[in-house]
Amino acid sequence: MTILMIQPARFEFNNQTDFNSDFQRFVQQRNVHMSALKEFERFTDNLTRHGIQLLIVPDSIEPHTPDSIFPNNWISTHEGGRVVLYPMYAPNIREVRKPAVIDLIGSHFQIEEIVDYTFFEESGLYLEGNGSMVLDRINKIAYACLSPRTNSGIFQLFCKQLGYEGIIFEAFDQRNYPIYHTNIMMCLADRFVLINMDSVAQNYHRRLYESFEKTHKSVIPITFAQMNNFAGNILQVPGYRNINHLVMSSSAFASLTQIQLKILSSYNPIVHSSLVTIERHGRCSAGSMMAEIVLRCK
Repeated sequence: MTILMIQPARFEFNNQTDFNSDFQRFVQQRNVHMSALKEFERFTDNLTRHGIQLLIVPDSIEPHTPDSIFPNNWISTHEGGRVVLYPMYAPNIREVRKPAVIDLIGSHFQIEEIVDYTFFEESGLYLEGNGSMVLDRINKIAYACLSPRTNSGIFQLFCKQLGYEGIIFEAFDQRNYPIYHTNIMMCLADRFVLINMDSVAQNYHRRLYESFEKTHKSVIPITFAQMNNFAGNILQVPGYRNINHLVMSSSAFASLTQIQLKILSSYNPIVHSSLVTIERHGRCSAGSMMAEIVLRCK
């Protein structure tokens, strides 16, 4: 597996998505972009040292896309050479779908079909990729918590066309607002799931636990405080000798207890890097910065 990452050209706070993202905070800070770029470079260097294969694409200055650093919200790749493009809420997020990025992927990997859902934007309906959904690729199950940026109809269409069983639920933050992206409150790995079950509406608990049990996932609960430190926005990716690594920010790492870290380390090595600027001025963390490429190499 290769991980697509976008090197930011003009990273900054995106005021077009602030109203429905309790994870965004505007903090006056000089040289935000340069700080974010340094974090990105340290992060990618750290991943490379652990044998994680990267395809790094520099973003373009124009059009200005402050959220380009989070590619997994607009593109996903799938077995059989399929690439899916997603409808995005904010107009300046939509512009991250730059043809040059898709062309570069196609120059290295075999693309057989592009499944394009972007036309739903005309109807005010959105599904923001692997932010809105968390995929169990092995068992072909997709999990999604509903929000203004995660539409159930598009989600069901995705599941039908891509061959996934869809599990929809509702999850809320501490102010009782819908959590805007599923990958903020849960991370699904090969043998475990990190999830804030306290955020999930009670009537969905049984369905989720049954699915985790059926797919042999140990449940590792996280708290609201840990979720707010992006302990749900992490990703399991293969590194050296195809050994899975759990990748997260240093904020997420510091929020986890010693018992949680011991359990997680028993499954796979943990890789973490400081992403303070990106987390503060963006809306996501390490998990959203990495888009999995599962296409065949050319």
